[in-house]
Amino acid sequence: MEQASFRSPIGGVGVAEEEGHIVQVTWTDRSETARTPLLAEAVAQLQAYFAGTLKTFDLPLKPAGGSLQQQVFDAMRAIPYGETRTYGEIAEALGTYGQPVGAACGANPIPIIIPCHRVLSKEGLGGFSARGGVETKIALLKHEGGYPFLL
Repeated sequence: MEQASFRSPIGGVGVAEEEGHIVQVTWTDRSETARTPLLAEAVAQLQAYFAGTLKTFDLPLKPAGGSLQQQVFDAMRAIPYGETRTYGEIAEALGTYGQPVGAACGANPIPIIIPCHRVLSKEGLGGFSARGGVETKIALLKHEGGYPFLL
């Protein structure tokens, strides 16, 4: 697995590629230069996202996960920049319950690009499994202007 990383406004971000697909985004303190064209493009797109010039990622993704997780990942990718959905809304659309949707969000191996930060609980923010937890989720939502009362 090839990897690259860079500093972002929310800390170090790592990206991993396997067999021509992005398979992971992580939080890291390491600094690794992109050694493949795909990793260079992924880093460039993430940097453009943080610079506010990119709102939609265009990368080949291959997140690990079962059938329901894949459906949730697809549903998260369909949430436009600056918008949010609740676990319940996604669950209803998929014919399941909020808890498995929340579990799939927590298992998302490609956060930011697959925007699990855009999924909220009915009563508030919900959780976030990235470094910094909910504070990182808030920072991403503020960056996108997707949660007006946080601004």
